[in-house]
Amino acid sequence: MYAVIASGGKQEKVAEGQQVQLELLNADEGSDVSLTPVMFVDGDTVLATPDELAAISVTGKVVGRAKGPKINGFTFKRRTNNHRRYGHRQNYTVVEITSIKKS
Repeated sequence: MYAVIASGGKQEKVAEGQQVQLELLNADEGSDVSLTPVMFVDGDTVLATPDELAAISVTGKVVGRAKGPKINGFTFKRRTNNHRRYGHRQNYTVVEITSIKKS
């Protein structure tokens, strides 16, 4: 049994007990979070319409924060002595999926 959830404009395939890195959530460490399911698969049963997904609940517990890999960027425009280096490192919330229930 697994579900596909939507969080932060991205979709992630999750199963019970799995830890996932999601876009930064406004939740404290140790708090419970309710996630939006997009699809639910249980053996041969696949639920994907909004009416069917109304009965599905996916909850998780915030474990902590994590940082993604450093991305180095460089832009330049030729013949103008115009160049710039920049870096970026994305922050994530680590969530452990505690339950996927069909009510």
